[in-house]
Amino acid sequence: MFKQFIKPKINEVAFIQLEDISAQGRARLLDMAFSRLMLGLYTMPIISATFAWYYQLNSESHRVAIWSFCYFCAGIIGYFINKTYNKDKQNLDADAILKNWLPRIQTIVAIHSFGLMLLLPMVSYTATLEFKYLFILTLTAIMSTNATHQSPMLSIFNRLLFFGWHGTVLLMPWSFHDHWQFIMPLSIIYSFAISRHALSTHRFFVRMIWLEEEGSRLAASFKAAKESVETALNDKNQFLTTASHDLRQPVHAMSFLIESIAHRNHDSSLEPALKDLKQSVRSVTQMFNSLLDLSKIESGKVELKTGHVYLDPLIQEIAMVFNEEARAKNLEIRMHLSNGNAVIRTDGTLLRQSIMNLMHNALRYTKQGGILIAVRKHSESWQIDIWDTGIGVANDDQDHIYSPFFRNEHAWRIDSAGHGLGLAVVARCCEIMGAQYGFRSRLNRGSHFWLRLPALKEHLQSFQVINNPYQVDSQQHKSQLSGTCLIVDDDPQVTSAWESLLTSWGLQVKCVASGAEALALLSTTFQPQAIFCDQRLRAGESGFDILCALLEHYPEAHGAMISGEFNSVELQQAESEGYLVLHKPLEPDQLHTVLTRWLNVLLR
Repeated sequence: MFKQFIKPKINEVAFIQLEDISAQGRARLLDMAFSRLMLGLYTMPIISATFAWYYQLNSESHRVAIWSFCYFCAGIIGYFINKTYNKDKQNLDADAILKNWLPRIQTIVAIHSFGLMLLLPMVSYTATLEFKYLFILTLTAIMSTNATHQSPMLSIFNRLLFFGWHGTVLLMPWSFHDHWQFIMPLSIIYSFAISRHALSTHRFFVRMIWLEEEGSRLAASFKAAKESVETALNDKNQFLTTASHDLRQPVHAMSFLIESIAHRNHDSSLEPALKDLKQSVRSVTQMFNSLLDLSKIESGKVELKTGHVYLDPLIQEIAMVFNEEARAKNLEIRMHLSNGNAVIRTDGTLLRQSIMNLMHNALRYTKQGGILIAVRKHSESWQIDIWDTGIGVANDDQDHIYSPFFRNEHAWRIDSAGHGLGLAVVARCCEIMGAQYGFRSRLNRGSHFWLRLPALKEHLQSFQVINNPYQVDSQQHKSQLSGTCLIVDDDPQVTSAWESLLTSWGLQVKCVASGAEALALLSTTFQPQAIFCDQRLRAGESGFDILCALLEHYPEAHGAMISGEFNSVELQQAESEGYLVLHKPLEPDQLHTVLTRWLNVLLR
């Protein structure tokens, strides 16, 4: 099929005609031919002077000198013609150049070729045989050179050949009285050969111009297509960024409401349904995160922000995030840490996202057993390993495992809620960080995924591994809390979910929609111990500014930002200043852990 497609294209290019290229292309060919014509006119005074000197050695006639003087004048006239041509070339378009100058150049070359032919009959009876042979030899050289350099415009060379050479061949019986029958057949053969050569060269030039123009057209089409794709990608990314907050709002509210219902539920028959609802919300949340991560990476908006990353507390934090999900599936998460020795320099956000996606992948496809996440030294690098006892990956699928939206048959069978984006995000993040990554897997036996980054060579103080302040022991359960919370959010559906969940945990909750309402509430007897502010409020206020104002007014309280946005400048500023930033949809388990730490309540 490929050969059948290519062959017509090759034949099509082989029969390209002068009319198949643009006016600009034909003007370029005309310029090549005219440049060679001017060079010939400029050199002819020297050539003709040489013939005049040679002729004067054997004759007292001045006819060749007159012929040479005419070419000297022709050279001067050609200089002014060339200046006019260059001026028009700058001021006129290609069509005008072709219309105005092609007939002029054809006339000039006809006069020039007639002048070349004229010398032989002028000296037919007075010049020596050697002089005549030298002239024929010089004329063949001129024709050969012009057959290459004037053939871009074949009509110009044909006039030179017709008047300059064919005319000379016709006059050979009068010029070579005794030898014309030998010279003329050779000259005719030469005429045929030089004509074929000029035609082939002309077609070559035309093909080159056509290929250049076709290449330019393809490049322009590619550029337009690329710009169209980039525009569509930017539009998609802008849509995802803009819509993410609104899309996350109902999922965020649903997560809180489900947890509230589960906490109040006393009907054991509803527990499986509530468990499935929780898992569905987690699936939607992971899809949001993966889509936005992949979108940011593809758009090139991810900037590598390197810093010292201590792997042990990072691994502890990630294990904490997945503890509740693992416990719900009767799975065990184990950790093997480095006692604070593992330090690397990389982008902590990208590394955290990569490990989170690998852990989520391991939990999703593991039905029994557990997951081990470990940090260990590998030569001059630190390697992060995630082992699971899940379904594994078939050999035929291992080459595609990091491709976006790829899920093998076994993955669909065990969990239809996945979207095949998590490992694609891992691969892109590792490429940005310059990390090595890979996996080994056996079908129905489990998988081992790993990331590897160079160890930090300079000596740093060992970071002691401590219990993560937000970690929940997998053997413990959510306890009733005691305290007061202030929620700043202008979405009634979300505030209703906040009230339902926090009230079920035993907390006193107040929800307000603006900074003014929040400050007014603080002027009463209500004293919040925990404050959560949404970043995007409909009144145009900044949630971070409100949080800062509230904490300044009531410094004993703990505060955090919560938002469905990821690229907000205010949120980045909040994180850089040490504030806790939580993202919607927020896991109730994570929220419970934060409140437990803040309110200093021991879990029962």
